[in-house]
This record gives sequence, structure tokens and C-alpha cells, in this order.
Amino acid sequence: MSVMAWLLAFAQTVLFVAAAPLLAGWIKQLKARLQNRRPPPLAQPYRDLRKLFAKQVVLARTASPIFRIAPYIVFGTAVLAASVVPLIAVQLPLAAMADAIVLVALLALGRFFLALAGLDVGTTFGGMGSSREMMVGSLAEPAMLMVVFTLAMVAASTNLSTMITHTLEANFALRPSLLFAFVALLLVGVAETGRIPVDNPATHLELTMIHEAMILEYTGRHLALMEFAAQVKLMIYAVLVVDLFAPWGIAPTLAPRPLLAATVLLTAKLAVLGAVLAVAETAVAKMRIFRVPTFLAIAFTVALVGMLSFVILEARA
Repeated sequence: MSVMAWLLAFAQTVLFVAAAPLLAGWIKQLKARLQNRRPPPLAQPYRDLRKLFAKQVVLARTASPIFRIAPYIVFGTAVLAASVVPLIAVQLPLAAMADAIVLVALLALGRFFLALAGLDVGTTFGGMGSSREMMVGSLAEPAMLMVVFTLAMVAASTNLSTMITHTLEANFALRPSLLFAFVALLLVGVAETGRIPVDNPATHLELTMIHEAMILEYTGRHLALMEFAAQVKLMIYAVLVVDLFAPWGIAPTLAPRPLLAATVLLTAKLAVLGAVLAVAETAVAKMRIFRVPTFLAIAFTVALVGMLSFVILEARA
């Protein structure tokens, strides 16, 4: 690989991370319009992050070094996960490391330190949020892995770039295995990113919190890193949905024109997905925490049906 290819890979990761707050701001703006509220500016998440980075960090007396380093680890794992997900091109130097199982492991590592940080200070709500987060994670990860296995059987590889290339080169057809995997990934993404109906990212009611309960004790740049990591995670799942199941338009080469066209098409696809998510969150109420296992069990079952449908209908063809 040339130096230019490595620079493009670095630029893709920077673009991935930098655009994450924009996607969150787009969803918030659409939700405000649907709820007949005055929408915030599209760049409001950037302003919030800048404000938090400028504030002083206040630490609890009971905080250990784990509490201090957890935001950097959570954000670092989110950036590493973003670097292995193909964004606008597949023929990049990092394509060899773009393994779906590695991606799941990186996200799990970030969740582990996030839950550890919630437990560290010893507050009631932090412990409650960590307990709920690990419950969601323990049920969402098997469903996510089942989606990965289904796609891996279709493409004969767990590499994300290979999966995307296989979809691009295959004849267009409605395949039940991919349809079930798509639905399961949507359900897992909703749970993993803390969206309605599993969690409400805008809530301030302690008894209903999951993600927000674990970061109640964070301030300043630590809180900014936690919020930024959550936005990057939302971006990761959104890109996985559009690039794995609708990859048409992604750049097959590193020429300027295909890269520009891929960027424009990706922006349009993410805007549509964000609009769908905003409409769904406006129309659906948050479920009780005791219904979340059933929600994730449905995701696992749908992914399992997708894998079985490939074995029965496609593997023998």
C-alpha cells in the first residue's frame, strides 16, 4: 500500500469520528420538529462538546484511577472500532483488520470499562446503571454475533470489507438471510446505542436510566469523552447498517471521483436512516426495563432464523 492509501485510511477515520456528532444533531433536530418543538442547531452537539472540554474536571473523593482513565479507554475503543469499519472505501490498508469479531470485542471492551466506571464511585445510580448495561450487553452481544455469523456464511468471511464487496458483486435479489440479519442488526443497534424503546438518551429520570446513570459523576472533559464515545458508537451502527446491507455507491477504488461520490451517497443514506430513527423514537414509547430481555431475545431469534434460512434455502443451491 502506498503512503497515499494510509493517509486516506487516516482521513476516513477522522471523518468517521468528526461526523458522529453531526448524525446525533440531525436526529435531535428531526425529533424536535416531529414533537412540535423548536429544533436545536445542527451543530449543537459540537458546541456542547466544546463547552464540556473547557470546563474544569471535578472528581469524587472515592474515585480511583479507574474512574479517571475509563473515559479515555471508552473513547479510544470507540475510535479503534470506527477505524476498522469501512466508511466510503473498502480498498484501504486497514481493510485486512476490518474483522467483525474484532469490532464486537472492541465495543465489549468499551462497555466493560464504562460499567466499571459506573461502579467505581459507589453511588446507587451508578451501580444500577452498570448492572442494567451489563444485562443489555450480555443479551445484545450474542445477537450481534449471530448477525455476524449469518453475514459470514453468506460472504464466506468475517471481514467487513469482504462482506461489502460480496454484496456489491452479487446479483441483486431479495435474500431472506440478509433480510433477517438486517432486522436483527437494527434491533441490536437500538439496544447498544441506548435509543428508544430500550433507553432514552434525553432522560433525566434516575430510575429509568441506563447509559446516563453510569456517567452522572463525570464532569468536564471526562464527560465530553463519554458523550463523544456514545455518538461515535451510534455512528458505527448506522454505518454498519447502510454499508453492509446497502453498500451501493461505496468507492471500489481510491480515485478522487469515486471517493467524492461515495461520501455524498453515504451522507444521503445516513440522513434517511437518521430520519427513520427519529420517526420511530417519536412514535414508540420507552419500554419497561423488564421487557428489554424479551426485545433482545427477539433480535437473537431473528438473527438465528436468518442463519437457518441461509443453510436451508441458499447453502444447498
